[in-house]
Amino acid sequence: MSVCLAGVDASERRGGWDPDSDGRRATLESPIRTLLESHAGTLTAADRLTLVPDTHYPFHPSSGMVTDPAVVAALVDHLEGRTTAEIAVAGISDDRIGFDRTADYLGYPTILESTDATLVDLADEPRRNQVVSVDGDRLSLTVPERLLESTVVVVPTLRPTEDGPVAGGMRTLERFVSSVDDSELTALAATRAAEPVLTVLDATTAYGGDPVAADTLLAGPTPQVDALASSLLERSIADDSALENAFGVSVPSITVETPNDGVSVDVDSLRRRLPKGELPPPDDMHPAVTAAYRLYATVSGDAVPPQLEQGP
Repeated sequence: MSVCLAGVDASERRGGWDPDSDGRRATLESPIRTLLESHAGTLTAADRLTLVPDTHYPFHPSSGMVTDPAVVAALVDHLEGRTTAEIAVAGISDDRIGFDRTADYLGYPTILESTDATLVDLADEPRRNQVVSVDGDRLSLTVPERLLESTVVVVPTLRPTEDGPVAGGMRTLERFVSSVDDSELTALAATRAAEPVLTVLDATTAYGGDPVAADTLLAGPTPQVDALASSLLERSIADDSALENAFGVSVPSITVETPNDGVSVDVDSLRRRLPKGELPPPDDMHPAVTAAYRLYATVSGDAVPPQLEQGP
């Protein structure tokens, strides 16, 4: 199986994060078109499309910790030009924060207002029990019906999880299911239940101890994209139960395709540029950081993240 890489033209980055989401969206038009070309038939034949970005918390997109909404908007733009399918962008509320608040903070309502796509909180949608066979075991899941009845495209980020393995498409989907089994393979079971037709990994900004402008998008089958993401962050598949079981006993052989009509991507060079660290410790931020971010939010009009709201 192959994974396609497309570079993003960063010539207008102007030395830092560009807050203009419309500008980022326009820059992403060409690489998104290139990535989706080989999947056009499957996507255009769908009646319902559900895009599942990484919106686990309202971090700023420049952190690399959540999917850049501009990537999702560029995907919607491309799909709406080629299909009459109903398109939804899905998230889920949890015990920390509601999806509507996360979506507002990240700017989804604004960036999607020129499209017909709808924002959907899958915490409010009907769910269905599913039993999925993984590594000889049968895992019982409760899955949102929308993920079972529509064509799913996962849009994760290139970052590690708190435990170390790559977050990726499988663990993005894991957030949407509940399971009575406390299993390391729930992420794989969730992926097999939802059967995503494609994963588009947002590595425009990646995180591995520090954010870095990787200016890259990857697309392909979910396990293969996750395996390549693990390689880029120098994580071992043997240390990731979900990935290891996705491929069985064999070491995955993944063909990396880089299109000739876009910005070239050198995988080895990209791997060397990416940080090799973990997520930051969940400690309280220094008061100076809190004060500085609040000042930035006041000047820019950006929202203050929930984790800073109760600080000194």
